[in-house]
Amino acid sequence: MFDILLVIFYIIGVKGFLHFANVAVVEGMKNRIKEYREKNSFSQGKLAELCNVSRQTINAIENNKYDPSLQLAFNIAKHLGTPMEELFIPPENGEEKNG
Repeated sequence: MFDILLVIFYIIGVKGFLHFANVAVVEGMKNRIKEYREKNSFSQGKLAELCNVSRQTINAIENNKYDPSLQLAFNIAKHLGTPMEELFIPPENGEEKNG
């Protein structure tokens, strides 16, 4: 059962996972990756190296220009030592996105 859920989460991505986990899926979802990266004294380059992606990918995610795959989101969370739900948060206005 767990393997099937993991495959589904991988397919639907971060926003789908957060929606499934009862976290509001909203327009313009924000993240706290930069905050946690700086707490760990990681540069974008170092985090990118640990996650096997480019520094530009980390920059785009931090600036909400790219939604990472679920696998990458879990990998980032692992290296930052925090649950994925702590990294991806809805905007304060709380307006839900339908669909």
